[in-house]
Amino acid sequence: MAKTKQEKLDLKAERAYEKSHKPKWQLTPGNIIFTILNYAFYTIFTLSCIFPFYYLFINTISDNDLVRKGQVTLLPKGINVQNYIAMLNVSDLGNAFIVSIARTLLGTALMVAATALVGYLVTKQELWHRKFWYRFLVITMYFNAGTIPWYLNMSMLGLTNHFAAYIIPGIVAPYNIILVKTYIESIPAELEESALIDGAGFLTVFRRIIWPLSKPILATIAIFGAVGHWNSFTDSLILMQSAPSLYTLQHRLYIYLNQNSNIAQMMNAGGSGILPTMSTKVLKYTISMVTVIPILLVYPFMQRYFEKGIMLGAVKG
Repeated sequence: MAKTKQEKLDLKAERAYEKSHKPKWQLTPGNIIFTILNYAFYTIFTLSCIFPFYYLFINTISDNDLVRKGQVTLLPKGINVQNYIAMLNVSDLGNAFIVSIARTLLGTALMVAATALVGYLVTKQELWHRKFWYRFLVITMYFNAGTIPWYLNMSMLGLTNHFAAYIIPGIVAPYNIILVKTYIESIPAELEESALIDGAGFLTVFRRIIWPLSKPILATIAIFGAVGHWNSFTDSLILMQSAPSLYTLQHRLYIYLNQNSNIAQMMNAGGSGILPTMSTKVLKYTISMVTVIPILLVYPFMQRYFEKGIMLGAVKG
C-alpha cells in the first residue's frame, strides 16, 4: 500500500531526528589515548584486587618448604592439597565453621524476611504514623551509642554468650529497608490495586505479588547480609568471651593470626604422620582461604540479581 505524502514526511522527520541525536564517536588521538588509559587503569585495578586472593591460593597448594622460603610468587610449585585436609586437625576450627554457617544462613534468612515486610509496610499510607516510623529507621543509620553502651544493652538483654546475639541485632537493617521500599515503589500500583479490589488483604498481596516481584532486590540485600554475617567477628570477640564453642570462623582466624606461639603444632595433636608439616605462615594462608572461599563460590550465582536489584532500587529516592 502506497504511503501518503504526510507519512513520508513523518518518516523523513523521524530519521532526521534519530540521525541528529545519534551519539557521535570520532576516532581522534585524544579518544584513542583515553580509551587505552581507561582500559589500562581498570585492568590494573582488577588485577590488584584479584592478586591477593590468587597469591594466598597458590601458596596453600604449593610445597610448604618452598612457601616457607618465599620461593612461591606467581605460579604454584610442588602442587599439594594436603594443607586443606590438614585443617581438620586444627583445634575447634570445624565447630567455628559450623557456627559461621548457621549464623549466616539463619541471620540472612530472617533479615531478608523482616526487611521485605517492613519495606512493604512503610510504603502504605494506611500505616499508623508511617512517616514517623520511617524517619525513625533512617535516623538510626546516623546515630550510634558506641561500643560500651551497646555491650551493656546486650548484657542486660541476656544476649552475651548466647547464639541469639548473632541473629537478633541484625534482623532490622535500615539501609536494606530503604532499598526494598524504593524498589517496591517502582512496582506498578495497578497490580496491588486489582488484588485489593478482588478482596485480597495486605499480607496476601505481599505474599502473592510483592514478594515474587521483589526477588532481585531481595537477592541484593541477601548478599549484603550474608557477607556481613560471614565476615563479622567483633560481636563474637566482645560478646562470647565465656563461650569459646560459639566463636565464629573469623574470630578463630583473628586468634590464630595474633597469637605468638606456633599454632601449626595443633595439627599434630592426632599424632598422624601422614599430614604435612605446616609453618605458621602456611597455616595462616590456608585459614584465610577457608574463610574466603564460601563467599567467592556464592557470589557468581547471585551477581545477576545483585546488579539488577541495585539498579532498579536506585531509580527513585
